[in-house]
Amino acid sequence: MFAQSGEDVVCAAVSSAAYMAANTVTEVIKVNANAEADDGRMILMLEKANEKTETVLRGLELHLTELSKQYPENIKIIYGGVK
Repeated sequence: MFAQSGEDVVCAAVSSAAYMAANTVTEVIKVNANAEADDGRMILMLEKANEKTETVLRGLELHLTELSKQYPENIKIIYGGVK
């Protein structure tokens, strides 16, 4: 909601970071995972996390946290499990 669809740099930054993390886990580290993305939501379910995947996901968390500081009206970090 930072700008119109297709011009929203905040959405693009978050999407790019999330896809990079998911692709790194599944394609570079080669961890069995189920990834789904649909309408502003991404779910990445790992069969078994390891040190490398946790490092990637901590990096994603840090990146999103820093973005939320720059765009507090547009990004909210919510911790909790998938329901």
